[in-house]
Amino acid sequence: MSLVLHNFFRSSASVRVRAALNLKGLAYEHVSYVLRESQHRSAAFLALNPQGLVPALQLEDGTVLGQSLAIMEYLEETHPEPALLPAAPLDRAWVRGLAQAVACDIHPVNNLRVLQYLGSELGVDEPGVGEWFRHWVDQGFAPLEQQLSIDARRGKFCYGDEPGLADLCLFAQVANNRRFDVDMSRYPTLQAIYDRCLRLPAFVDALPENHPHAG
Repeated sequence: MSLVLHNFFRSSASVRVRAALNLKGLAYEHVSYVLRESQHRSAAFLALNPQGLVPALQLEDGTVLGQSLAIMEYLEETHPEPALLPAAPLDRAWVRGLAQAVACDIHPVNNLRVLQYLGSELGVDEPGVGEWFRHWVDQGFAPLEQQLSIDARRGKFCYGDEPGLADLCLFAQVANNRRFDVDMSRYPTLQAIYDRCLRLPAFVDALPENHPHAG
């Protein structure tokens, strides 16, 4: 049995894991779910991942891993090259902090189930949902832009000249921002890193529009 990634084409958490698998050169099969149709809440998927969230990575022995950051850390530990984290402990903590600023602060309040709740239960209209999304992106991106624009550890990417854990999270978020007309001119450093990621097939292939089951 090969690796199986249970995912949704537009999920930013799925995008970051797809890009990580691609960077590591790991082949995997797709199992896709339409979140708006609650396919991820089916009994079959809940038996695999009781959290009912995508992505979930099913290993060769059938073990299922949930949560994108945990999946990427597992890939780093089991397939250390190319590295997603630097060697020095302080630098590793720095990169993890950048990644978590996106994955733990921006993404949780802007994922689909939150946006759906805003509309269906709280009566927020579509422009209001978009404003919510852009507000929380700015709350995370403004300090990230400030940090990365002056930090000497930044190279072509968030840390140095090779993409890593922080770039995976940043890339997926910027790709998702396109749906909500986020003005990236306010974050030139972040935009430049995203643009460099777009030069690499591992990232391009992970984009929602390039997913085999897009749409």
